[in-house]
Amino acid sequence: MDIEPSWDFYRSFLTVLRHGSLSAAARELGLTQPTIGRHIDALEEAVGTELFIRSSNGLLPTDVALDLQPYAETLATTTAAFLRTASSQRDKVEGTVRISASEVIAIEVLPPIIADLQEAYPGLQVELSASDALEDLMNREADIAVRMAEPQQDALVVRRIGDIPLGFHAHRRYLERHGMPQSMSELAGHRLIGFDRQTAYIRMMRKLYPLMDELTYAFRTSNHLAHLTAIRAGIGIGICQTGLARPNPDLVHILADEFEIPLGTWVAMHESLKTSPRCRITFDALVRGLLNYLKSCKETRA
Repeated sequence: MDIEPSWDFYRSFLTVLRHGSLSAAARELGLTQPTIGRHIDALEEAVGTELFIRSSNGLLPTDVALDLQPYAETLATTTAAFLRTASSQRDKVEGTVRISASEVIAIEVLPPIIADLQEAYPGLQVELSASDALEDLMNREADIAVRMAEPQQDALVVRRIGDIPLGFHAHRRYLERHGMPQSMSELAGHRLIGFDRQTAYIRMMRKLYPLMDELTYAFRTSNHLAHLTAIRAGIGIGICQTGLARPNPDLVHILADEFEIPLGTWVAMHESLKTSPRCRITFDALVRGLLNYLKSCKETRA
């Protein structure tokens, strides 16, 4: 046998054996009768002997065909197992996914989303990088990133979540001691929580609200998570995501009608990961979870 016969030839051979005719085999395999006939002819040529005898009752297998039948059946079983295994591996959601997100999002927003994801897919392991530094998706420093600035690189799958609203908040304990500001100008008389570095985020706030340049800050930190913790501790009035303050009845949204900063949010991954079940499932879960979080940010507290 100089040329290895195609598996299609063996499959046609086995189906003709079972049904005793080319037409019946063609119907089962969804092929034409001439195609089945060519497969049988090619296989007979490859093995160098006749496999069927044409008779008025159909195709009768020769002794050689009957001897080859168990091998053809083994091939059929092995091929079916091969395809089942390939299919299950293709759809299996397991392995490690590395997610990059800012500290606040990673610590305050993503854990419940990840918990639900891993309940649904126990074989999924998640690495969560909580850092305001951007990890490079192109060089696979992370598989998926939650970004607060629109990704500009090519070859990325990007989903825009929307604008997460930020506003002034304070703990009730602070407000009971110092009163509630009724206007932006009254903020000057309060203990304010600010940032000690001029990031792009801070520059955006200053551009939208120039009055912020005139305010004096009693507490400054470069860390957004420390900023949020200071608000919760009652140090003073600071800016945080409304969705993070809303579940805590002791945090009060101040000047909601006068001040709001939109924080654009995107989820991104390299386009080569679209076919990875674990990355695709994780990407979709992050999008759904963050969209639900955005919705909660915009709900009015009863």
